[in-house]
Amino acid sequence: MECLHANGIIHRDLKPDNLLLTANQKSMKLADFGLAREESVTEMTTAETGTYRWMAPELYSTVTLRQGEKKHYNNKVDVYSFGIVLWELFTNCMPFEGMSNLQAVYAAAIKQERRILPKHISPDLVIIIQSCWVEDPNMRPSFSQIIRMLNAFLFTLSPPSPSIAEPDTNEAAETSNGTDAELSVRAKGKFAFLHQMFSAKRTKNSQ
Repeated sequence: MECLHANGIIHRDLKPDNLLLTANQKSMKLADFGLAREESVTEMTTAETGTYRWMAPELYSTVTLRQGEKKHYNNKVDVYSFGIVLWELFTNCMPFEGMSNLQAVYAAAIKQERRILPKHISPDLVIIIQSCWVEDPNMRPSFSQIIRMLNAFLFTLSPPSPSIAEPDTNEAAETSNGTDAELSVRAKGKFAFLHQMFSAKRTKNSQ
């Protein structure tokens, strides 16, 4: 998500169904860019885009909009959705379970309700989740800030067993640099494809 936002793309449908584990369950892939779009400060965007239970309040329309009418929001809608996904990871529950989609919209956007966090969750994680789903988008952290907060939390956990062999420093650095370079090249290719796809859509719509 940090890479996506750095390349000016909003996903707009971040939810567990679009987060896929690899076969070895050690990596996660972000999927379904059907609702993704390029972010532009000056361009208005379509309202009520995404999946209701994970949508940020600013995506909901509290007044009736004409068909195709636009409104402004930014990539912080993805941050809100990420907060809901984190909540699900710790509770194994559906957001606004027992409510219809319209009831979920009313609870989140009108009544400004948020899901109850279990008491066993670390206060550090509670702060991260709650900061992601605050009402004001400008108060939500960026994904770069979220990464820093998550890394800070990881440092508070018990260190690994000393019996685990430490890798050679030079070898680890060399491997890391090689992996980073490979990921960078692959990422640029993927984002170039996305930008090309968006350009093709705009061209088609203008015809």
